[in-house]
Amino acid sequence: MTAKAAFSPEEWTAVLEGPPSAGMIVVTAARGGTFRETIAMSKAYAEARAQHGASELLDEIVSAKPQIDHTRYHSFDELRDNGLENLRSAVTVLGGKATAEEVDDYRRFVVALANKVAAAHREGGQDVSPAEAEAVQQITAALGTTAQ
Repeated sequence: MTAKAAFSPEEWTAVLEGPPSAGMIVVTAARGGTFRETIAMSKAYAEARAQHGASELLDEIVSAKPQIDHTRYHSFDELRDNGLENLRSAVTVLGGKATAEEVDDYRRFVVALANKVAAAHREGGQDVSPAEAEAVQQITAALGTTAQ
């Protein structure tokens, strides 16, 4: 089992910022529903905390308050591009220090969070807008997985 102590402060920050970055990419992909989608992100963390004990690494990630400084980005494109790069970096860091199962758990958590956020608010009569579906696809690709 891999714990927070295995990571440098910069590496740990990258790992922690991955899930909320994914959530913000989806939140900003389509207009409307920001409040519901933000609550859905919080619920994804709460649900993961309820599964405490399955992975020490994931337990430490979801027990930290999700934070992202969205004010440092001046456009959706900048937020998306930096968020996707952050996800790629987090998976690279995890790949070098965590077990393959822990990396997969991280990927599954991030994709589940992104899907939960996307489905939190109907847009244009659809459960998930095309822009949100595209955002989830980009997140999944950045994580190096095909599971959705």
